[in-house]
Amino acid sequence: MIGAIFQQPEGPMSRRIDTYLQDLIDEDRMDFYQAVCDFSDREIGTQVLQWEREHQLVPDDCIRKMAELGLFGLPVPEEHGGQGGDHLDLILMGLALAYHCPSAAITPGAAYSLGIKPLMLAGNEAQKAAHLEDLAEGRRMFVFGLSEPARGSDAANPEVTASRVEGGFQIRGEKCWSTNAHWSSHVVVHALTDPDAPNGKRSTCFLVPMDAEGVHYQEMRGKEVWKQSSTGSIVFDNVVVSEDCLLGEWNGGFKIMVTTLNGGRLFIASLALASLAFALDKCRAYVQERMAFGNLPIGRFQRVQDVILDMDIALERNLAWLIQLTQRYVAGKLSREQAAKVKIDCSRVASRLLLEAMEICGGVACLDEFGLIRHHLDLFVTRVGEGSNFALKTLACRPLLHDIRGVLQ
Repeated sequence: MIGAIFQQPEGPMSRRIDTYLQDLIDEDRMDFYQAVCDFSDREIGTQVLQWEREHQLVPDDCIRKMAELGLFGLPVPEEHGGQGGDHLDLILMGLALAYHCPSAAITPGAAYSLGIKPLMLAGNEAQKAAHLEDLAEGRRMFVFGLSEPARGSDAANPEVTASRVEGGFQIRGEKCWSTNAHWSSHVVVHALTDPDAPNGKRSTCFLVPMDAEGVHYQEMRGKEVWKQSSTGSIVFDNVVVSEDCLLGEWNGGFKIMVTTLNGGRLFIASLALASLAFALDKCRAYVQERMAFGNLPIGRFQRVQDVILDMDIALERNLAWLIQLTQRYVAGKLSREQAAKVKIDCSRVASRLLLEAMEICGGVACLDEFGLIRHHLDLFVTRVGEGSNFALKTLACRPLLHDIRGVLQ
């Protein structure tokens, strides 16, 4: 079992989320989760404020240490350099790392769910042999080129195009909001290849080296969310790649994208719950220490208690839901609608409650060292990342209206 790699001594659990998690997963998984929590406390929690104030991305040294723990290849088979786990291990990593810094958690998270996952889904044996071990061991990363300046939620119809030329393919256009671009050796490009084909059968994925002639990358500036995460804009100026760069089947890119995003939405939900878990622990300690109105703790007021309890209820409920759906995903039984719904609700509830948490803490919640403002800003990404909540609501609603579609028309 993967948890055996990270055996930890027994001790009291200081995080409220742990009291719920221990009843949802087995002992080996809990050992693994606690080991990643310890790493997060030691290597991220103690440094994230400095990273923020110095406008740093996640430092290479921290990435190296995450790689040494095996966090980049958790669900990758051992014969390919991974840990032989599954998607639940990835979710537990998200909960543990994002507790202090969501943008640090998304670095290994996206490296797998958006980088390795397409290769595992559609890569041929030569492609896997060339890349998978390096990726699983964290020596390099892939970035998924999906979003575009004029194509966010409408990712099924990319403006980036690819056409056949002698000896390979020519790719034109621009991708943006590309997570981990700074550290990546290749970009998985989702490109339009047959505009006249039926929806869902008009795009193809390609593996394009970041150093190929005509590929131009720059970090996107002015971003106030996920500040420690690399977010790149990648331009393809008539880039020509060989036949070997085709990932999966011609016009099969939509299936790769959809399957990839299903697991990614679960990971995004874990980041939202980690932020909620941090806020709950921070606030329940603060309201017992903050004295006012006769030198009494503000936690004695019912409205303050309401917020604390609402956070606790939401955390317990949504954590159980997320773990259950992740287990369905591992079993190959999770629908697109279910993945969308848990991502929508976790991000929406966490965002609302974190604002209320900031309000009961008052002005101190605006200080970077208190931590809540970081999670408040980063939660915005969970509402728009891996598909915006508004667009995903349309997707999730389709089964509900299917039987009465004719009546509505």
